[in-house]
Amino acid sequence: MFKQLGLDFAALDDPDARFPQDSMTRLWQLAVELSGNEAIGLNMARVVRPASFHVVGYALMSSRTLAEGFERLVRYQRIIAESSDLSFVLGPEGYSLILTVHGDHLPPTRHSAEASLACALALCSWLSGRPVLPRRVLVQGPQPKNIEPYKAAFHSPLVFGAPHDALVFERADMEAPLPTANEAMAILHDRFAGEYLARFSETRVTHRVRQVLCRILPQGEPKRETLAQALHLSQRTLQRRLQEEGTSFQTLLDDTRRELAEQYLAQPGMTLLETAYLLGFADPSNFYRAFRRWFDATPGEYRARLGTEPEAVSDARTLACTTLAR
Repeated sequence: MFKQLGLDFAALDDPDARFPQDSMTRLWQLAVELSGNEAIGLNMARVVRPASFHVVGYALMSSRTLAEGFERLVRYQRIIAESSDLSFVLGPEGYSLILTVHGDHLPPTRHSAEASLACALALCSWLSGRPVLPRRVLVQGPQPKNIEPYKAAFHSPLVFGAPHDALVFERADMEAPLPTANEAMAILHDRFAGEYLARFSETRVTHRVRQVLCRILPQGEPKRETLAQALHLSQRTLQRRLQEEGTSFQTLLDDTRRELAEQYLAQPGMTLLETAYLLGFADPSNFYRAFRRWFDATPGEYRARLGTEPEAVSDARTLACTTLAR
């Protein structure tokens, strides 16, 4: 299936690898088509273990209670998947674990969310050493013709066509002590998970965006879709991550061009036409207008101030890109 969809199967062995949500949507659709099982996502619960989630799973194991474990899961969820949001809230009827999966061009299939709900419930029983049955299971998708797989997976009242996908738990089940609790190990796992999460933080995404922009700008006006593909993110996820950091694709593009222009024009061997080309401007007049907005001067006036009129040839692009990437 991976080969048919053009996905790198070997990347599954790389904990740093990421697949766009649209690729996962196509994978689920193909799995349903080949298996004929409309509820195939529920099968994930049979194979999941805390170790399946690396350091996040170990952090759950060392938690004092399932409630504390799910709070950690929410905190570190982005290590597991970047195209979904998870929340864990205490309400009048108990604790609710609420999941939202984001798509890009394609709406996400129900299988992604249903697999996650089934996995979360399986983790509850695995960690507590006893069956944990939700008060209710909310499924955003419409009720399927055959609900028996759902009954077998959740053993709880099912609500289809719900406003979101969620598991609603009894408060006592979530606050009962876990046999695997270990406060010292929990602190250690929190540190490891925090360091791991930092590798996927918004700052890192911004840094990677700048690196990719620097690489693809000479190919012409960069597209958000191309950038997202290079980062193995969906366009919607990329936009959301940048918004959370207080920036946007267009802002980063403009800032990167401005910083590169400043460095290119400081190199005597770089002509203005070459600079415009390396910044991805197909029309030099667009470069001149942008430059005036950035520095309140024309490129020629700016260069005259620096005293760097073209004299000799140098690899300015490599120098500027290397500097910016740092």
